[in-house]
Amino acid sequence: MATMQKVGSHKTSIITENGMTKVIYHNTPVVSFNDKEIILNSGGWLTNTTKTRMNQAANQYNLGYNVYQEKKVWYVSLKDVNGNYYSLPFNDGFKIHR
Repeated sequence: MATMQKVGSHKTSIITENGMTKVIYHNTPVVSFNDKEIILNSGGWLTNTTKTRMNQAANQYNLGYNVYQEKKVWYVSLKDVNGNYYSLPFNDGFKIHR
């Protein structure tokens, strides 16, 4: 049985306000989501830990994305309606429509 990796606890909090759940790392809402959209934000901190928090949130809440890095550039991997994966360059405020 696979275990779900929980969102880390170091300098991390999870709050819900106005129907939006936010995973906050330090003072940055790195992942904000509701039933209509997901918003990814590094706050300019393109660190491994920021990326890890984003991916832990995706795993814990089954959000369906993965953030990864190739040659110092961040990407977001998503699955289309046919189940095929594709990647887009990451930018702060990256929105995924659900």
